[in-house]
Amino acid sequence: GQLPTWLQGILIRNGPGMHTIGDTQYNHWFDGLALLHSFTFKNGEVYYRSKYLRSDTYNHNIEANRIVVSEFGTMAYPDPCKNIFAKAFTYLSHTIPEFTDNCLINIMRTGDDFYATSETNFVRKINPQTLETLDKVDYSKYVAVNVTTSHPHYDSDGNTLNMGTSVVDKGKTKYVLFKIPPSVPEKEKKKSCFKHLEVVSSIPSRSLLHPSYYHSFGITENYIIFVEQPFRLDIVKMATAYIRGVTWASCLAYHKEDKTWFHFVDKKTKKELSAKFYTDAMVFFHHVNAYEEDGHIIFDLIAYADNSLYEMFYLKRINTCLDENSKLTSIPVCKRFVVPLHYDKDAEVGSNLVTLPTTATAVKEKDGSIYCQPEILCEGIELPRINYDYNGKKYKYIFATKVQWSPVPAKVTKFNVLTKEMLQWGEDCCWPSEPIFIASPDAKEEDDGVVLTCVLNGNPKQAPFLLVLDAKTFKELGRALVDVEMHLDLHGMFIPEKDLKTETE
Repeated sequence: GQLPTWLQGILIRNGPGMHTIGDTQYNHWFDGLALLHSFTFKNGEVYYRSKYLRSDTYNHNIEANRIVVSEFGTMAYPDPCKNIFAKAFTYLSHTIPEFTDNCLINIMRTGDDFYATSETNFVRKINPQTLETLDKVDYSKYVAVNVTTSHPHYDSDGNTLNMGTSVVDKGKTKYVLFKIPPSVPEKEKKKSCFKHLEVVSSIPSRSLLHPSYYHSFGITENYIIFVEQPFRLDIVKMATAYIRGVTWASCLAYHKEDKTWFHFVDKKTKKELSAKFYTDAMVFFHHVNAYEEDGHIIFDLIAYADNSLYEMFYLKRINTCLDENSKLTSIPVCKRFVVPLHYDKDAEVGSNLVTLPTTATAVKEKDGSIYCQPEILCEGIELPRINYDYNGKKYKYIFATKVQWSPVPAKVTKFNVLTKEMLQWGEDCCWPSEPIFIASPDAKEEDDGVVLTCVLNGNPKQAPFLLVLDAKTFKELGRALVDVEMHLDLHGMFIPEKDLKTETE
């Protein structure tokens, strides 16, 4: 095929790449050592490169030729030859775990710099052109957080916005929203942007020892949206996991009898809205988009009825995932919640406060709290992406993977949230990754541009490839075959050529 001449830059993807070290193997697919890979677009040609993230975790494991650093689903133990005192000390030092810097989930941008990220307090700076691993940054040196999300947001001023959980700091557990500026003052040129990190707001956790797990958050023009779900981490269990010989993953539990609470922080006042908004118990990982319309906040996310998705990715199960008999017990559902910002405080109990044309409701309860029920937009999509120019604004299109009976996607799709129309691309034995939308330089409409996805091929005779689709029609423009074993990745970003530093810089 033919690539558009304007497509110049680098698509970087991140995901778990190595699951066996020496005689040891990780338990969970999400634990594997981070492998970065990139596709560089230059004058109609595509160049491929891949490299393991040289994290401290990677170096320690490779040097020992076995897994010596614990990951979320795999607890690693010290050298069995250590004496009893050294062992006792190691157990104690794991009470507040020193987390891994195996940053295998996403790529984040701050200013001119790019980082591999996961959900611990560490990020690793990388060179996007060579994929070399550079500095290790510890968030907890700049803000009191123990874990962070790997899905930050970027505002129009170039700030990076993110969230993390501060566990039992000064006797409180809270969710902290913070902002990293894109640059530092001229006189501090050698300092990092993280030194100027600013806490925007914090939301107290409903439970001191059971904070909510979250993978992303939402944003509109005036508000930050945080969904506190009843999929929670047990801090006491986590502190004793190492001694008890269990994984940190086993310290997460879904409380289906509980509610899911919505928090809205006003960006200007940095205060949370006082009204109490909630919905039924659900588990979710990805926000799609959010915006404001006629005094309402509208936000779309992909939700599940339980936490079985994580269970499906244990390596002992993943091999059966591609077998049609091993169906997901809970399929992803794209839900739209509509929350009224301005409503009559004297409205009758039981009345629906939503005044927009939607099947989503927000009903006033006896105690004054507001019970929200979503509109179902569609089912079976995951890893949602949008045209990021429409982030926080009214939008039409979701680009996502299509999940049928297995957690491994078989198609990529474009979904119109207004008309509910869906366009799809798929081929036999093909497993596509998260689709990334790139707008064309003269774009007039939201879907003017291309969609990129890496496709693994289940047929051993066929090479994996990078697929380029016309975002409007979803017709194939071209594919770049890659003659290597490509790995199933998680998330990534496209960096336009103009945003790449030249080698001399």
